[in-house]
Amino acid sequence: MSGKYIKNLLCIGAGYVGGPTMAMIASKCPQYRVTLVDINHQRIDEWNSDRLPIYEPGLDEVVRAARGKNLFFSTDIENNIREADIIFVSVNTPTKTFGVGAGMAADLQYWEKTARQIIACSESSKIVVEKSTLPVRTALAMERILNSNDKGLHFDVLSNPEFLAEGTAIKDLLSPDRVLIGSRLTDSGVAARQQIVDIYANWVPADKILTSDVWSSELSKLVANVFLSQRISTINAISAICEKTEADVTNVARAVGMDQRIGARYLNASIGFGGSCFKKDILNLVYISKSYGLDEVADYLHYVVKMNDYQKERFVESMLQAMFNTLAGKRICLFGFAFKADTGDTRESPAIYIAKRLLEERADLVITDPKALRNARKDLAGGGDHVTYIADPYEAVSGCHAIAVMTEWDLYKSLDYKKIFEKMIKPAFIFDGRNIIDHPRCFDIGFNIYPLGKPPLTHLE
Repeated sequence: MSGKYIKNLLCIGAGYVGGPTMAMIASKCPQYRVTLVDINHQRIDEWNSDRLPIYEPGLDEVVRAARGKNLFFSTDIENNIREADIIFVSVNTPTKTFGVGAGMAADLQYWEKTARQIIACSESSKIVVEKSTLPVRTALAMERILNSNDKGLHFDVLSNPEFLAEGTAIKDLLSPDRVLIGSRLTDSGVAARQQIVDIYANWVPADKILTSDVWSSELSKLVANVFLSQRISTINAISAICEKTEADVTNVARAVGMDQRIGARYLNASIGFGGSCFKKDILNLVYISKSYGLDEVADYLHYVVKMNDYQKERFVESMLQAMFNTLAGKRICLFGFAFKADTGDTRESPAIYIAKRLLEERADLVITDPKALRNARKDLAGGGDHVTYIADPYEAVSGCHAIAVMTEWDLYKSLDYKKIFEKMIKPAFIFDGRNIIDHPRCFDIGFNIYPLGKPPLTHLE
């Protein structure tokens, strides 16, 4: 290893977690050589270009500051494993679609292939750090695989879960609520853990770096996502009650959120949560609970996901009822397709479910989004001529019967809705799945407005 660097850090998996995390480490720790590898050649090419494979505010600047200095992107996985001192594993761990645990358990095939590749390529002992969200006690399985090698090598397996929110990942990395590092409580494990603490200590205050046993670290990530998901599903359940009683969910959430025991975050009613983590992590815990015979716990956790699915279906039914019980042949513009603002990520986006349901009702769709159109095309590849993709929202609404707000982009709050109204077929509808637009103003323009968790504002008798 060159004397320029004190250690070689490697991250296997250059996606939404690995990319921003390692870019931040490289920018804050010039004494480390940081390399990201991935089997996807196109993704690595994009990391090495001016058009990064993911959109995240501030990410371009962080990557440009370190790339080519101590931050490198490569498809040469084998040589980089060989040269690494510390390996972060950030590969995909989707929900299983087959066999035992299908629909709930984590699919660990990519993770296990990575573990075996680490053994095959390693010529020295290493620290291996779990960055992927994994079931509790996965580290034990990885430890057994890695340390079953016949090379006399020793691997310490640590858990360092990410707590990033897409759209604010760089901010979260710069000033995290906490960094959690779990290890075996052996002399070797604690020493390995300290090496990871030393990395983050370059910019994270000591009181924000938490250390624990490895099992608690793994479980903490899953539990954090359950708590956040429960809040969203709870306020969405209340939004249904609000619509029936003519209460206003925004007023209810404001009153409840001012209770210091509860707090205001994650109390915005919406069409439901999306992203790669919440649903997957809850179902993971449902499966774990069932495997331990904790059926009541499993049922309780599972209902958080069911409530989320119900909210999406309820939104479609509201559109159908408001638009005279038929959507066939009607042109509907979806404002946003990303699962949340400030990202191009569409994984588990509520917009996917809603778009497919609208197509089932034989509607024609126009999709507009500042950053997610490329992914939207992949998600709706079977839509054929019934789906159009237009970046400019003013062009997208032309000839449409309705707008459905899917993503809370700031852009949609400040559009000229009078100009939009003039381009649409009358009566014109807005179904605000994020409650972000000015409802009274749009009603005055002539729209029929259907918010979530609030009484509709309609000109129809």
